Order: sequence, then C-alpha cells, then structure tokens
Amino acid sequence: MSIAFVFGTKPCEASDNLATFSFYFENDLIANTDRHYTNGVKLSWISHDLTGYAESGRLPDWSLPLIRRLPFINEPGLQRNVVLSIGQNIYTPGDIEAEELIEDDRPYAGWTYFGIGLHSKNDRHLDSMEIQLGMVGPASFAEQTQKWVHEWVGAQCPNGWDNQIKNEPGLAVIYERKWRFPYDGNVGKLGFDVIPHLGAALGNVYTYANTGMEARLGWNIPRDFGTSLIRPSGASNTPLNAQDPRSSSDQRFGLYLFAIVDGRAVLHNIFLDGNTFTDSHSVDKKHFVADIGTGVGLIIHRFKLCYTHVLQTKEFEGQEDDQVFGSITLSFTY
Repeated sequence: MSIAFVFGTKPCEASDNLATFSFYFENDLIANTDRHYTNGVKLSWISHDLTGYAESGRLPDWSLPLIRRLPFINEPGLQRNVVLSIGQNIYTPGDIEAEELIEDDRPYAGWTYFGIGLHSKNDRHLDSMEIQLGMVGPASFAEQTQKWVHEWVGAQCPNGWDNQIKNEPGLAVIYERKWRFPYDGNVGKLGFDVIPHLGAALGNVYTYANTGMEARLGWNIPRDFGTSLIRPSGASNTPLNAQDPRSSSDQRFGLYLFAIVDGRAVLHNIFLDGNTFTDSHSVDKKHFVADIGTGVGLIIHRFKLCYTHVLQTKEFEGQEDDQVFGSITLSFTY
C-alpha cells in the first residue's frame, strides 16, 4: 500500500484515476446460527492513484524521507494508494441465552478498530501494508451493538456479556502480497483469472501467517485484485485501469463466479487466547484454520456487489461444528 508516490511512470492504461468506497457485512444468519464469529462490519476507502503526489508539494518536507524508506512501495512504475478503514467484529459462545460463564466455549469478545494502509501495485501484483489500532473488551461496544440489533429484530438477547474479555488496546501490523494470473484483457469478453496471496500479521490482537487464492470466471471480470472477506489487508476493489468495466464508457456490466480459500497458521488470537496482560476467559485454539467460500459478483456501472458463502474450519478445541456465514460486499467507484 503506498504513500510512496515519488518516482516512475504510470504503470497502466489510464482509468480516470478512480477511488473506491466499500461496505462489508458478514453474519452467520445465513446458517441459522448465532455463535462464534457472529457478525462483522467494515467500511473502507481506497484513494485514487497518488503517484507523483510528493512532487506536488502537498506533503510536508519532513515526511518525504520516511516515505521513501518504506519497504515495497518505492519501486518505479507502480500505482500507489492510501487505504482507510473502520470496522467491528463480534464473537460469542454457542449459547447466548446463558448468563453464566461457559468455560469450554469461546469467550464473548468484540474488536472495534481503525486501519490505515498503503497499496503499491501494477497489473500483476499488489503489495499491501496496514496498521490496525483499536480496542477489545467492553470499550469495543460490541455488547451494545449486538443487544441493540437483537432487540431491533426480535432475536434472543445475548445474556453472557459480563464474561467477555477485558479492555485492552489492540495493535496489528499486516503485510500481504497478491498476484494476478491469466486474464483476458479486453472488456466485453468471457475471462478467467487466479489471484493467489501470501501474508502475515503481528500484534497483540492476532499473529499469524496466511496464504490462499481466489479464482474468478465470468463476463467482464473486474480488473482488480479480488473481493476479500473482512480480514486485514483485504480491501482491493479499486480498478487498475481502463480494462475494468467500471472504467469503460462502453461496457458497464459484469457478472462472474468466484471461489476463495485462505489458510492461516495462528500463533496468537486474543479472541480465543484471552487478554494479553491480564487474566480472562480463554480456550485452547487450533493453530491451523481455513476459510473456504464460493460466490457471485455483479458489476453495474460504478457499483460492484459480491456475495460469498463461507465455511470456516474449527478454531478451538471442543468446537462442535465448522462455522458457516455469509459475506456481502458493496463497492462504489468514483
């Protein structure tokens, strides 16, 4: 991700220098459950290409040496974007009616965060660096969010939030690289591409290494790096160039199918391990977790809408079933 907008020529055919706003919503209602990773919302904004911004004189002089030292983002001939995001994830045990602590089920927990990232990309690869800052525990306001939504829809009130993990500031530093392989570059044709990724996160909220891929097949596949689930460094919806149907003046419609997989080797997960600096409820996590999903994407003019049906493997010892949830992403490019 990048604020290193210093050298180089434009890497791709012009795309009107577009920015993208995205709304993400994930919930397990699709599986008629209300447990574990039960809800996630996220708003993100990816800036227009900021290559050459340093030469414009709009950045303070003191920031330029720091920017030029950032890894991955100062290679000539790349597009560069800033990514801003805000979100909240909610986690509960399987029985939300019980008031007492359920020792062998996952803790109640919430994570409300702000993220700032830098993208550096061309037609074939994307480097993403992101820092997330936020709060877990009561200060995340996950309890209030879930209770308000459940009251609004007439669902079971979650009664065990007194047992949630305690307040703790959260920090995560994330890096991920994505690649794009075979692609029919002409708008208005059937196309296919594969987008593998490799990354890692380090912090007191989560520490892991991950890898996976997305495969897409359809008409007017977007010229971007896919539509991720809610996860660090996942936002990559901005068109790369004029080959994207959202940038074309002639072809403003696209329809495609996709499949995704992401596997993680987990060293630390505060939502299962409990608080870092104080005692709290915890369970024994599994060190290898995967998300597997299939979905459909639709592009109409500047809008991109995707739905993904996701199966997540068991995250902790004693978890009875895999998690199933639905993920919706709506993006607007302007």
